[in-house]
Amino acid sequence: MGLISQTQKAYYEGADGNWNSGDENYGDYQFISIKDIINNFIIAYVGEDKVISKIKRTDVAFHAQRALQELSFDILPSEKALEIELGPALEMILPQDYVNYVKFTWSDASGIEHVIYPTRHSSNPKAIVQDSDYEYTFDGSGEKQYANKSETLKAFEGASAADNNKAELSTSELFNLYRHGRRYGLNPEFAQSNGVFYIDKLKGIAHFSSGLVNKVVTLKYISDSLGTDEEMRVHKFAEEAVYKYLAHAILATRANTQEYLVARFKKEAFAAKRVAKLRMSNLKISEIAQIMRNQAKWIKH
Repeated sequence: MGLISQTQKAYYEGADGNWNSGDENYGDYQFISIKDIINNFIIAYVGEDKVISKIKRTDVAFHAQRALQELSFDILPSEKALEIELGPALEMILPQDYVNYVKFTWSDASGIEHVIYPTRHSSNPKAIVQDSDYEYTFDGSGEKQYANKSETLKAFEGASAADNNKAELSTSELFNLYRHGRRYGLNPEFAQSNGVFYIDKLKGIAHFSSGLVNKVVTLKYISDSLGTDEEMRVHKFAEEAVYKYLAHAILATRANTQEYLVARFKKEAFAAKRVAKLRMSNLKISEIAQIMRNQAKWIKH
């Protein structure tokens, strides 16, 4: 019994019958929906003379979503990408389903991406509004007032390479300038000219250095695959890992479950996850060989 239920014409043209109009699901056969995962698990693992005698479908659905969430962080291809043109505010609001970033890049005129590295030496603290006597100001409710932007953020966004003019630096600043990456060698953390960023986790905004204004910036980030119904699907390379995760999670949370059974499925879940990770790594021998040919080049002096 085949799994493909649509004709090739319907696959290539989509629901509206127009070629490459955006409503097609190209490459969708590599995935299985979370609904099918739940149905298959209940059929294979639940029932008389099976590992789990009975269980509510809602319990299986809960653990299935947890499995999808956990595997998305390590195994499943849950990486997404968004591209914006960075305006004068030098800010990018994090996406609605953002969990963590993979990398920030900016694209040049040739479409080549340049990695933007994070900085550990700046932040956007909450700035308390003070009066001319440096005393805190309060609103009508007696609460402290805060500025929209901290002075630290304003200085970060307005800084440029020209601000490092050595003629304007004090003796201690000159010492630090030579100590960091000159007199004692280049600090790799600062050995790049692509700009820097940091994320204000309280506000959910990424801030960028001034050299990136009007650049096309791309955020590649990780989601948990639970944002929409269309996202809740599993790659077939990781399907078995989800089943084993479900079996272990359900058995480990049920009363009067024999301990050896929990330990058994814990080992099987770990092994299935490892196999899925190897499969999803998508290593190709021919591609590795092509890259490694670079090691055999002769360097002329």
